[in-house]
Amino acid sequence: MPTMYQGTLPVTPSERPALAREWRIMAAGGRFEVRLTHDAADIAAAQALRYRVFYREMGARANATIEATGRDQDEFDPVCDHLLVFDHARAAGDTVVGTYRLLLQREAERFGRFYSAAEYDIQPLLDHVGEAKSLMELGRSCVHADYRTSTTIRLLWRGIARYIFDNGISHLFGCASLHGCDPDQHRDVLTYLHRHHMVPPHLHVRALPERYVAMDRLAGGEPDQRAVFRQMPPLIKAYLRLGCYIGDGAVIDADFNTIDVFILLPVERIDQKYYSLHDGQVE
Repeated sequence: MPTMYQGTLPVTPSERPALAREWRIMAAGGRFEVRLTHDAADIAAAQALRYRVFYREMGARANATIEATGRDQDEFDPVCDHLLVFDHARAAGDTVVGTYRLLLQREAERFGRFYSAAEYDIQPLLDHVGEAKSLMELGRSCVHADYRTSTTIRLLWRGIARYIFDNGISHLFGCASLHGCDPDQHRDVLTYLHRHHMVPPHLHVRALPERYVAMDRLAGGEPDQRAVFRQMPPLIKAYLRLGCYIGDGAVIDADFNTIDVFILLPVERIDQKYYSLHDGQVE
């Protein structure tokens, strides 16, 4: 088991020592907006989108609170920064079309843990960055069904790029998901990720022993790469294009009806084109 942080503090946004400054990036003549926010109404709208996608569309199991409120929420929401994409051409009250939850290492230490540590031993990553404390966890990635295009992903990544520079991030990480809980339904994708994008030895993040699911699921031969990319979720394809590594072992998350894989992205591997903000106005 990882030996990351001990204890959990009851952190609320008002108690955090240094909230990231809120900002927005406008695009497409003001129709689209990417916003880093701590506003309670914004976060509630992001949680409602997450509920729609994770529980209604993907079949996650809701507890009583989530079902009653129609919002995906947990103890990490108050300690994370929230990145949202808005389409202001939509009806009022339904403008949030994409979101990410961002957790800085200093906040994870104060809270007591990273979300991913429940599935993966991330100690090699913590050891690698050491006192720099330059990690950021990406979580709860969610895009409205009508907006699952490269355009929306680019908008989210414009916001993430700004956040990376503002906070001196060296490595991004988190879990990305395949729908369903049967790894053999995704054997070609899992095998391809394992064989071609494994984390290097000095960053060898591995699924916890009790949750480890082998990813190399083909007895012989190579999976057809074209077929793999047709089956692969768009978010994982986007991470691969950015230059990510994949952790050792998958994890079944029965509550969310997913198979999770660990994504690790050193900032130095990201193509500079993803940092461009030239077509938007920063406020």
